[in-house]
Amino acid sequence: MTVGFVLIKVEPGHEFWIYRKLSDVTAVEEVYPLFGEYDFIVKIVAENFEIIGNILSNKIRTIAGVKDTETLAEMNTFNV
Repeated sequence: MTVGFVLIKVEPGHEFWIYRKLSDVTAVEEVYPLFGEYDFIVKIVAENFEIIGNILSNKIRTIAGVKDTETLAEMNTFNV
């Protein structure tokens, strides 16, 4: 499995609506509201990076009120 974290900026006043829409996206495992430059961080788990890219392009970026995204891709998981 591949994990991606997406930082999302949204239009003011759309936070609750976008939170609900993000929670409904297949492969989105966690959604956290943030304070600061970004409004949300979203954890996506999928088979590969291509699927994560498709989810980002076709499901997340198309939500009304999403202004900008930045995706952080998993490099490797360390066991501690």
